[in-house]
Formats: sequence, C-alpha cells, structure tokens
Amino acid sequence: MTLFDLTTFKCSKVITEHYSTSFTLGIKTLHKRFHYPIYAIYGFVRYADEIVDTFHAHDKKTLLDRFSHETFQAIEEGISLNPVIHAFQNVVNEYLIENELIEAFLRSMEMDLYMQNYNDHKYEEYIYGSAEVVGLMCLRVFCEGNKALYEQLKDPARRLGSAFQKVNFLRDIKSDYVERGRVYFPGVDFSTFSTNAKCDIEKDIQDDFDAAYRGILKLPNGAKLGVYLAYIYYLNLFKKIKNCSADKIAEQRIRIPDNQKFALLVSTYFRARFNYY
Repeated sequence: MTLFDLTTFKCSKVITEHYSTSFTLGIKTLHKRFHYPIYAIYGFVRYADEIVDTFHAHDKKTLLDRFSHETFQAIEEGISLNPVIHAFQNVVNEYLIENELIEAFLRSMEMDLYMQNYNDHKYEEYIYGSAEVVGLMCLRVFCEGNKALYEQLKDPARRLGSAFQKVNFLRDIKSDYVERGRVYFPGVDFSTFSTNAKCDIEKDIQDDFDAAYRGILKLPNGAKLGVYLAYIYYLNLFKKIKNCSADKIAEQRIRIPDNQKFALLVSTYFRARFNYY
C-alpha cells in the first residue's frame, strides 16, 4: 500500500508541475513534509476545474457528479483507484479536512456549469467554494492538528484564497467573458469595462491581500516561506494588472514570465532567510 500511496502522490505532483509553475515554485519552498499533501490538494482541485472548463465534448455534469461521488466514497473507504482522488482522500483523512469544505468546493465547480452572471450572494458563495476553502484545506495541513492555530488563521487563509481568485478573474477576463460568457464580478459589464469599475475591484482585492499578509506572518516556519512566495507572486501579478488599462486586461491575459517568477523566488527566499517578510 505504501508504494501505491507514493505513486498517487507523484501523479498529483506531475499535475501541479504541468499546470502551474507558480504554485510548483511555492510548494518547493515548503518544508518537505508538506509537499505531497499540498500537491494532492492542488491535483484534486485542478482536475475538478478541468471538468467544467475544458471537457466541452463530454457531459460535464455527469463527469462532475461521478468525480464527486468517487471522492466521498474514497474518503469513506480510504481508497480509490483514481490516483488523484486517492492521494486527496489520504490527505483529507490524515489532516481531518471537513467534508463541508469539499462540498462547498464542488458546489462552486457546478456553478460554473450554469451561472453566467453573478449577483452579490452568488459571487460570495462562488469565491468561498472555489478559493477560500482551498486555503482552509491547506491550512489544515500546515497546522498539523493545532486547532487553536487553525482557528486563529482561518480568516487570513480565506482572504488569501479570495485575493488569488479575484486576481485570476481580472487576469482571465478575456477567456471567462469572451470564450465562456462568464462575468463573476457583480454588476460589471465587461463589454464596457471602465476604469472606475476596475479601481473598485482592485481596492477590494488589496483589502484581501492586506488581511492575508497579517496571517502569513503567523504561519509555522515550515509553511511560511512557501505561502509568502505565492503571496508575493500574486501581489506582483496584481500590481502588473493595476498598471494596465481596463481595455488592455479585457483584451489580453496578463502574466508574469517564467524568468521573472524565478527572480521572485530567489529574492523572496533571501528576504525570508533574514526574516524580512
């Protein structure tokens, strides 16, 4: 069983490395004991997201329902022949990740099958399920059973996930709106996306980043650097988006080149070595 567990974790690692260079860099700077658990969480949420965003030639609802059923069955039985789900259930059962977090995540994935324009309530529900709960899953791993620390850092973890997701929404306006017809930000018309609307969204995101930063400083040492690196990467992406016009981000996907990501990794690592967060 040990060999089977190891190979399933390695599958999730490969998924992370192929889908996200930024998260891969962040995970590599965590303490080694956190690597496979965080890879497992990322692999799970990545594949669920793929179902609703990519598999256009298939019945997405059926695939998502099957994925959801197999997930909770695996959590209950402690095994799955799907390597991504098996690695994830191992982490869920070891770190006592609540089913409520997983259910909220899968509900948000299902919302992507139907929702096109989000009101305030649905926007908050989607942000919570698609991003904030992922931060809470990771926090369960980082706290390693320390319930008091988990409760103390719950809000900052949620705010960090929220900031990341909202930055993604701004970055991906073109693909979300033009290709999928989705508008996540309530009351925003991307066909006439204005500078004022962009500034209002950016202020909300900055508030999330500020609240998240205060929590990062209180993370255990084995987790702090990796989370801080992800924070710095997204903060720099956010700054780049802020420096672009509303028209530009509606027309093209803003990104940070891989060489700049590596430079951020190096500078962040040395700042952390001197405890300069």
